[in-house]
Amino acid sequence: MRIFETHAHYDDEAFDSDRNELLRNFPEQGICRVVNIGSNMESSRNTVRLTEEYDFFYGAVGVHPSDTGNLSEADIGELCQMTKSDKIVAIGEIGLDYHYDEPERTVQQRWFIRQAELARELNLPIVVHSRDAAEDTLRIMKEFHAEEIGGVIHCYSYSKELAKEFLDMGFYFGIGGVLTFQNARKLVETVEYLPLDRIVLETDSPYLAPVPYRGKRNTSLYLLYVLRKIAELKGISEEEAAEITYENACRLYCLT
Repeated sequence: MRIFETHAHYDDEAFDSDRNELLRNFPEQGICRVVNIGSNMESSRNTVRLTEEYDFFYGAVGVHPSDTGNLSEADIGELCQMTKSDKIVAIGEIGLDYHYDEPERTVQQRWFIRQAELARELNLPIVVHSRDAAEDTLRIMKEFHAEEIGGVIHCYSYSKELAKEFLDMGFYFGIGGVLTFQNARKLVETVEYLPLDRIVLETDSPYLAPVPYRGKRNTSLYLLYVLRKIAELKGISEEEAAEITYENACRLYCLT
């Protein structure tokens, strides 16, 4: 069984004590490809280094909305340079996060658009983070014609009605451990609604571990619990769910 982890943060300090020991064993445990996701300039640099260290690692570089307060055009230039590596397959994670009051929403919006335009220039997909910002995320994506860029809505948390809007743009949906939570009724309904060819697996490691590990450090090894739930909802085997989501992720990130 092949598993493609489309969104993780293995540069996070939560892995400082055992990173190499954990990651080097992934392929023999079925984790065949991993995309490490940048969330600020430093983590984007670290992501590039991880892709150089592990053959099965790829990366996305970008700045999370919560870290855009001090972003500059010089940083955009550096992100552009990072993409010269053929192991960098996306720009992200970028988007909007209104859960906290800072940075100002106008600042987040400006850099969401700017990083999306960088992705367009580079012909790379985008990894979109959106929390408590559904209306503005959809509006802005329509304004910059996100359907021409493509990508994935990371850790999808909105309604199935809104999912249709993103589907119509041709986007994929990152589904992770939240699907296994008891209070995940809305996400369960969305996954039941989504076509299988638009679902990809993600953990957001070290965050959002699935049941029965909820509240603990997450790793790609726990994607089996997400697979099991997707297979159950779709009425297919875990092996089939793994293969379909693997192929979806390859298309998303333009990997053969």
